[in-house]
Amino acid sequence: MASSSQNTFEGSLDEAFDQYFDQHFDQTFENFSIQYGGQEDERKERKKRAYIERNREVGHIRLWNNYFSETPTMNKPLFMHIVDRLSNEVQFFRQKKDGLGRLGLSAFQKCTTAIRVLAYGTAADAVDEYHRLEETTTWACVEKFVEGIISLFGDEYLRRPTPADLQRLLDIGEHRGFPGMIGSIVCTSNDINVLDRLPVFDDIINGQAPQVTYSVNGREYHMAYYLTDGIYSSWATFIQSIPVLQRPKVILFAQRQEVVRKDVERAFEVLQARFAIVKNLAFFWDKVKIGKIMRACIILHNMIVEEERDGYTQFDVSEFLQGEDTGSSHVVLDFSQDMLTNIANMMGARTRIRYRQMHQQLKVDLAEHIWRKFGREADNN
Repeated sequence: MASSSQNTFEGSLDEAFDQYFDQHFDQTFENFSIQYGGQEDERKERKKRAYIERNREVGHIRLWNNYFSETPTMNKPLFMHIVDRLSNEVQFFRQKKDGLGRLGLSAFQKCTTAIRVLAYGTAADAVDEYHRLEETTTWACVEKFVEGIISLFGDEYLRRPTPADLQRLLDIGEHRGFPGMIGSIVCTSNDINVLDRLPVFDDIINGQAPQVTYSVNGREYHMAYYLTDGIYSSWATFIQSIPVLQRPKVILFAQRQEVVRKDVERAFEVLQARFAIVKNLAFFWDKVKIGKIMRACIILHNMIVEEERDGYTQFDVSEFLQGEDTGSSHVVLDFSQDMLTNIANMMGARTRIRYRQMHQQLKVDLAEHIWRKFGREADNN
């Protein structure tokens, strides 16, 4: 009896356990399927939706037909030169194949994308429709393009002026009434510590600067100068305007000085017009990236200027050889190989740069020179 009861009890327990387990397992599995299976399906669906077919081949063909085919809408030989150098010398810009043998983005797409972002200052995802690139790829193109431009073209297009560059600047300066002038400087501070750190005068102090000789108002000078505004110190290398305008000669000098000095501001405005990203560099919040982008934009600007220079209006420099009688004065440019080897000579060069008396005398002579050169035009007006 005992044995029979025991068997019956055990049999009942086994059946109850099996029934409970089957029901509980079925419910648990159903709940698991609803909760986790649905999430898994959702993840699969979301992952499936994340892939976007961008038809990069179509983007490349459209880009080629519009800009680089035999009958393009725009001819860009300079751009082709840049693409050729980058695709041959920078690994990132070489077209590759994926695991299925499908070609990736072309060098044209990558370079055009980068230039488009630099030129228009647009967001990275704004170029997807035309160039068929996602946002992360776009930023990679910009960063690699900027680094490649600096690496391949920086030494040539961020160089110091060559003798030909200096002669061109001197000719233009003399044509506009300022013999010996090689440019303009615009800064937000004239603090003496800031000026001491400017590399502009290093060649003069080290004895490596070209020797410039010119005559103004019958007086000979041997140091080139820059036009500046009133915030700068009265150094021999800076020619400011005259604040108190009383005599016609002084008024004409101030007008001509301001017009010519604005060239550097116009140059920066042209840089901003070409590369809108320069206006919004702070968006990157990264000083290293900001510096690279700025340098790359300047290099590209200089490359454009060099390519288009032949189409600029060339000044007739024959009048420079006629002498002071006609209000002109010839500028002689010569490079010296002498090196200042001691501190005394270097200190002497620094003293000449800061020579206030020469600054005042040159300003007076320039006012007389400009009056003889342009005074009749001012009287007629």
